[in-house]
Amino acid sequence: MAHDLPTPAHPFRIGTRGSPLALAQAHETRDRLTATHGLAEGAIEIVVIKTTGDDRSLIDADRPLKEIGNKGLFTKEIEEALIDGRIDIAVHSMKDVPTQRQPGLALVAFLPREDVRDAFVSLKAKGLADLPAGARVGTSSLRRKAQLLHRFPHLDVVEFRGNVQTRLKKLEDGVADATFLAMAGLNRLGMAHLAAGAIATTDMLPAVAQGAIGIEGRADDAAMRALVAPLNDAATETRLSAERALLERLDGSCQTPIAALAMLEAGELRLSAQILKPDGSEAHSAELAGPAAEAAALGVALAETLLVAAGEGFLKA
Repeated sequence: MAHDLPTPAHPFRIGTRGSPLALAQAHETRDRLTATHGLAEGAIEIVVIKTTGDDRSLIDADRPLKEIGNKGLFTKEIEEALIDGRIDIAVHSMKDVPTQRQPGLALVAFLPREDVRDAFVSLKAKGLADLPAGARVGTSSLRRKAQLLHRFPHLDVVEFRGNVQTRLKKLEDGVADATFLAMAGLNRLGMAHLAAGAIATTDMLPAVAQGAIGIEGRADDAAMRALVAPLNDAATETRLSAERALLERLDGSCQTPIAALAMLEAGELRLSAQILKPDGSEAHSAELAGPAAEAAALGVALAETLLVAAGEGFLKA
């Protein structure tokens, strides 16, 4: 297939958002492709695409995500570029990717998953337990807000959006006393030292697919699939299969506080999940284990367990 490989004259185009983290993920994908296939410099081009979620006026206004839109907020325009043929693959943070796929597109590979934990970031405290009553914690994540208020109802949650650099500046300006970031993002940016600490998953279960990078392409593009296939991490694919099946059964969106984490050990998958009311007043957690080969079915089964435990209308309420 050497004649099919991209060259500087006909570069392979990776579509991505323009944030520092998104670019780091695109560069990681490019570097893995280059090393795997021995490609020449310039054979892969990174194409930056602005999404609705990147609109500076929305970020600066700290409008809640649910007011802007939920599904596809950070992927819609990139997927349109894929469909139009302006790019060959898209690189996404998988926690941003809706479970419902666009016709003609497919998730074709997943890079090895990073640290799944949330990072506690503060200039004033070492951990959540150190924050006094009334302290302001900034987050735009409904999942983090609900989990925080469930465990620490004496804290005040304020809307807090933006990339890593934007959020750190807001902490310096006193907009909030603390915030959360994903440890995976900090690790990929070489900024793990900014975290006061990583929060154990037993204390704060992460978002579905947190820490995972997904590669999306046109379903009928066989050459692309052959190029990208060696990058796929089977363990990450299996874990995400369970988590995303659970999310889809719960009809999860940015307006629904849902957390889940699948772990693999010796061919067995253990899936933990939690659903909460947005104000943190009620939470339901459950866990299920079974063969890794049945990952998606386990996700659906655990979702059903949570729906029964929570009662009719819990998520809609």
